[in-house]
Amino acid sequence: MLAAQARHAFIGMTKMGQGAIFETRGNDDCHVILRGGRHPNYRAADVDAACALLAAAGLREQVMVDLSHANSGKQHRRQIEVGADVATRIAAGDRRIIGVMIESHLHEGRQDIEDGRAPQYGVSVTDACIGIDQTAPLLDQLAQAARRRRARA
Repeated sequence: MLAAQARHAFIGMTKMGQGAIFETRGNDDCHVILRGGRHPNYRAADVDAACALLAAAGLREQVMVDLSHANSGKQHRRQIEVGADVATRIAAGDRRIIGVMIESHLHEGRQDIEDGRAPQYGVSVTDACIGIDQTAPLLDQLAQAARRRRARA
């Protein structure tokens, strides 16, 4: 985050193929995404640890929680359970959680692309996803949690 916030200058090529020096102004609108790793990192203690590191670096204590990937053990249906846990903390007033990432598609699951076989409409061809029937109630639960958090403020 510190690197992303800093100004940068680097050598690159223009669209016309000429060498040039490019400059960026940096981006103050950064956040950490807790995706898990060898272990899930969406629980309260994990958010506390991440925010402590951010505070020590002089950065805003704000994280986004990925409900999928390692936080769900790569079991797409577990996103609902992980989301419920995160929603409980949001409803209790934790303002450090600024958002979530959900692997969602029209229909649940995933599929491989195979020669000679038409893909199933609305089913992911990348990561396994929860379907819209599962996503809508999860979004409602998270929205209610955010409303309760706002009411506490």
